[in-house]
Amino acid sequence: MRSRRPAAAWRSPRRCAAAWGCGAGGAGPRLTSSHLASPHRAPSRPQEPPAEPQLRDTPDDICLEAAANAIALHPARELLAAGDVDGDVYLYSYSCVQGENRQLWSSGHHLKSCRDVAFSRDGQSECGAGWGPGPGGGRADGAPSPGLLTVAKDKAVHVLAVEDGRLETRIAKAHGAALNCVLPVDQHLLATGDDNGELKVWDLRKGGAVLEARQHEEYISAMAVDGAGKILLTASGDGTMGVFNIKRRRFELLSEPQSGDLTSVTLLKRGKKVACGSSEGTIYLFNWNGFGATSDRFSLRAESVDCMVPVTESIVCTGSLDGVIRSALWMWDAMGRAPGRVQGEMSLGGGGQGKQSFRWAVNILPNRVLGCVGQHLGEPIEQLAVAPGGQLLASCAHDQKVKFWDVSSLGSMVVDEYRKKKKRGGPLKALSSKAAGSGEDFFADLREEQETTAEAATGSDSDDSD
Repeated sequence: MRSRRPAAAWRSPRRCAAAWGCGAGGAGPRLTSSHLASPHRAPSRPQEPPAEPQLRDTPDDICLEAAANAIALHPARELLAAGDVDGDVYLYSYSCVQGENRQLWSSGHHLKSCRDVAFSRDGQSECGAGWGPGPGGGRADGAPSPGLLTVAKDKAVHVLAVEDGRLETRIAKAHGAALNCVLPVDQHLLATGDDNGELKVWDLRKGGAVLEARQHEEYISAMAVDGAGKILLTASGDGTMGVFNIKRRRFELLSEPQSGDLTSVTLLKRGKKVACGSSEGTIYLFNWNGFGATSDRFSLRAESVDCMVPVTESIVCTGSLDGVIRSALWMWDAMGRAPGRVQGEMSLGGGGQGKQSFRWAVNILPNRVLGCVGQHLGEPIEQLAVAPGGQLLASCAHDQKVKFWDVSSLGSMVVDEYRKKKKRGGPLKALSSKAAGSGEDFFADLREEQETTAEAATGSDSDDSD
């Protein structure tokens, strides 16, 4: 029912006609500028300025369509490459500005699961004559082109253009078995390892392999090369580390076998030390001139060490099947020698508790857990990658996500020279806003000071090894 107009608002037809300018001829209403610019009209609301982009410590998580086997970070640009179990390769741009991660392209050239991805050492690679998908292969002008190296279970090696994902080089049936890892040696050479323990070094200028060797009895899990591009190291499932001379195109030696599979290898101390991770959660240390036998070893108290990357010259981050990402710190004396016993460890990662996997920050001097840095939810870690400058660490796991962690503070952490006893199972200190820990322990420093005083009074030397 319509509301009845109030009596005070009633006006005669004549007054209405005069007000609206209606003439005797019954013409319609005539609006003037005074009516259009009525002072009683509500003013329009001013437009709100767009919200400023939020800057975060780390980029947002990247969600994938399938679990990633491998990830790699570009050496000069904020780009991340990922290869998944379906054989697809993706390139993303990442940023610490919230919501600015972008998928740039995807490639489906591999027929089976992509096992490893790697950018060329400077983000550039050459495709020589006789290579590439087209007649003659390579680029017509012979100039260097951006390169992303990928290997897969289909035994093929691909070189993709970073800018658009174009397939520039394809080495079909590069090995007799499924490929497991790839490593760029320089802008012309790359190395590949397969499931049968065979190593090949390819020269893109000559269009073929310049070194072929099968010294391992099991799969090659990882490779590393020195700064001069002369010595190539391989880690194998047979528990040995292989040493190959690329310049002289020959095999040098195998290390003594270890009890578990060697799953990763990396160089430390400006190339003077070599660290190998194992499937039993132990890290083995080698001197550069003593590859035959280990110089030291210690256990991370983890199920395994499946991947390992250096953050600084003395700090590495490791990933394992239990979802743990640990960061181990070594301390050498002035002569470059490691101490006689493990004096501590710094680890970044976490152990499975229920349905969650955590990342701890554990320290090698002294041997105690520093806190929780981040977490994947109950999923094994597949691979780690460090951004240029060592500020960001990226990790991929079976949860189909790539996560980023701020590790900029690891290189500047001060390690106590005095061993402090820490109660097992105690609360963890959250080291970042993304850490799933118990937060700041207000009384931790007070308790540690009391325990240190008690130890000094009794003359005890705590060795917190499990």
